[in-house]
Amino acid sequence: MTHRVYKPMLAKAASTAFTDKDWLFEIKWDGFRAIAYVEDPFSLKSRRGKELKSVFPELAEINNLGRNVVVDGEIIVMQNGKPDFQILLKRGQAVSTGQIQRLAKRVPATYVIFDILEKDGQSLTKLPLIERKKILGNSLKESSNVILSDFIEERGEVYYQLALEKGLEGVVAKRKNSFYEEGLRTGSWLKIKRFRTCDCVIFGYTRGSESREATFGALLLGVYDRQGKPVYLGKVGSGFNQQILMLLRGKFEKMKTAAAPFEHGVGEVVTWLKPKLVCEVIYQTLTHDTKLRLARFQRLREDKAPSECTVDQLIEEKSMNMQTEKLSEYVSKRNFEKTPEPNGGEKTKEALIYVIHEHHARRLHWDLRLEKDGVLKSWAVPKGIPETTKIRHLAIETEDHPYEYGNFEGTIPEGQYGAGLVKIWDKGHYTPKVWEQDKIEVKLDGARLNGNYVLIRLKKSETQKNWLLLKGKDA
Repeated sequence: MTHRVYKPMLAKAASTAFTDKDWLFEIKWDGFRAIAYVEDPFSLKSRRGKELKSVFPELAEINNLGRNVVVDGEIIVMQNGKPDFQILLKRGQAVSTGQIQRLAKRVPATYVIFDILEKDGQSLTKLPLIERKKILGNSLKESSNVILSDFIEERGEVYYQLALEKGLEGVVAKRKNSFYEEGLRTGSWLKIKRFRTCDCVIFGYTRGSESREATFGALLLGVYDRQGKPVYLGKVGSGFNQQILMLLRGKFEKMKTAAAPFEHGVGEVVTWLKPKLVCEVIYQTLTHDTKLRLARFQRLREDKAPSECTVDQLIEEKSMNMQTEKLSEYVSKRNFEKTPEPNGGEKTKEALIYVIHEHHARRLHWDLRLEKDGVLKSWAVPKGIPETTKIRHLAIETEDHPYEYGNFEGTIPEGQYGAGLVKIWDKGHYTPKVWEQDKIEVKLDGARLNGNYVLIRLKKSETQKNWLLLKGKDA
């Protein structure tokens, strides 16, 4: 049976783990992505389409565990209870049959399968993920080298913390009802990692000195914009051991070029390279001019093509940074070691949400929150939400809250900002009709409230934070 070739579905970066009944969560494995075509002839294709079955011969045992299926997963090598990417990289670079066989016995690979794309010639990509998981469990057995990925439903925050405690990279969140969207990064899958990382193209290197004189000083990194033009991200000069230094230096010899990829100089003597190598770097944050701050080399990514290293990674990061800035007041008022309130959160649903909290603080009031630009715009309403027209209630604008607050209920301890019981009075989705500086009109569609609501700013107030909230007339 001949299978069509599938492209792996991709995950977007997310800033924090979350809890949501519509999602499931899996370990994020640090390995080589691979799609296995379990049929005669057996094939194991990398993300870039390279055949891997001769490099990892022990994984051919999957032919004895199932038949006529196409599955997606990650090839890893476990050492001391967690994946070791450097050993995996060494396995991937083995060429001779003897070396491959010796490594397969000494440090065998494991294929962790997390999805099924086809069975008995029928594509399953248009089925919801949770259905594909059930089919996968009924279609393949496990062995010492082939396992099915465990997952947990809803409790992503707990699972993420357990992953970090085990020394793992993080988790992948997947929407239960998501289709398998080949080659796309739609947001139905989210990767949530301990560190911020970026996959970069190596465009050159600077001269080394002292102990690095025989190799190089720092790598010059970049990505491609949406027009395919290189964008300079800065340099990385730390994170290398001697083995990696010599490995890279050997590769560089055949890649030198006189062509400079960037319009502006970098202020040092540089040896430019043809853009053929990809590396992953860890970094603290992005600077205002889009450079990687405190970057550290993590690993080579021979499973990834340079063309896949795009500026979209950084657009996601900038969005996270903007959200952080919006939530600075919220964060500054709270001690998250004492309050159960969320300290952040990434938008995970398509439709705009609203929530109304009944807040038993020092004085009972209701909090109206409307999602906008990744956060929840918030107002405290002392007399509650008007449920009939002609009633106007004061609404006092407060700090933006994280998106995750839309699911929050609990008791904020004494001594903390807003201490008291917080419970959801109403929640749902809304449609914006007008959103201007001094007027907001929305149509609510919730469990308790339905119809048009209007917020009008009282310009005579000293702080400009006082609004009137009223129920509008429904068409």
